Amino acid sequence: MISREVRLAARPAGEPQPSDFELAEVEVAEPAEGEIVVRNVFMSVAPYMRGRMDDRKSYVPPFVLGEPLSGGAVGEVVASHADGFAEGDMVLHQLGWREYAVLDARHARVLDTSLAPASAYLGVLGMPGLTAYVGLLDIAGLRPGDVVFVSGAAGAVGSLAGQIAELRGHTVIGSAGSPEKVAHVLDELGFDAAFDYHSAPLFEQLRGAAPGGIDVYFDNVGGAHLEAAIGALRRNGRVALCGAISNYNAPAAAAISNIGLAIGKRLTLRGFIVGDHNHRRGAFTEEVGAWVRDGRVKFRETIVEGGVGAAPHAFIELLRGANVGKMLVRLA
Repeated sequence: MISREVRLAARPAGEPQPSDFELAEVEVAEPAEGEIVVRNVFMSVAPYMRGRMDDRKSYVPPFVLGEPLSGGAVGEVVASHADGFAEGDMVLHQLGWREYAVLDARHARVLDTSLAPASAYLGVLGMPGLTAYVGLLDIAGLRPGDVVFVSGAAGAVGSLAGQIAELRGHTVIGSAGSPEKVAHVLDELGFDAAFDYHSAPLFEQLRGAAPGGIDVYFDNVGGAHLEAAIGALRRNGRVALCGAISNYNAPAAAAISNIGLAIGKRLTLRGFIVGDHNHRRGAFTEEVGAWVRDGRVKFRETIVEGGVGAAPHAFIELLRGANVGKMLVRLA
């Protein structure tokens, strides 16, 4: 059996280009004892993958030139030599960017598709969802009465972070990159206020939406968004540093000119990696899973068709902000 996979052909200089990727064909190996073969149905593209394309030290190793990329995927088990996995099971694993994956079954999880479609476990019920939950509740330490600002509010993480805050009774403000995304954030997700960060200076728009200031900033963007949030935060405000997509294609991170305000305001700025918080998955699934099942949490998926060969295009478009909700590639 032949499988196609996407490999890293060159390390991007700035914005990734199609020439930085190559499509290759490989023979699918027979599974050894304890392994399964999965026919991938959906794969994820996510902003953190951009950092792994650079050859630099980070919290995860860089992708290897000439080797297939990896990332979240869901698919159907087509062969199993592992207890607890049967042909036909839908599973979540981390060997995306290929049509078929052969992997140790200990690195896969059988999915409950009665709660939501399998694709949701790459978004609202997967790593992005857990990121939103942990970042808002544990890292930012959401407190009664907090006013919350979420950047990237139409994305996979930001859209859920805002809804969690809203469902817990908080005032929630979001920023997004187009009038259409702002309408989605307001009309579908139920944020109290939202603005298009392209349409006017960030700080002015944030001050207009929250004239009394904010208490929590959930940062998916970095750069000018972080600077505006620092200006708007009240004393003892908290920032969950989740991502900085505005810097990912830049040669150097943008300087934050007002970082000194963090001292006088007694601010807490805390970065986090969701993989350090897997112990929270049970509570997350119980609470957010119930909201998804009941329709109280809304989620969108931007699905790119065209199979695994369309994955580089989907990833490039993700970094340009083309997605609403989770960006996925349909492989089968």
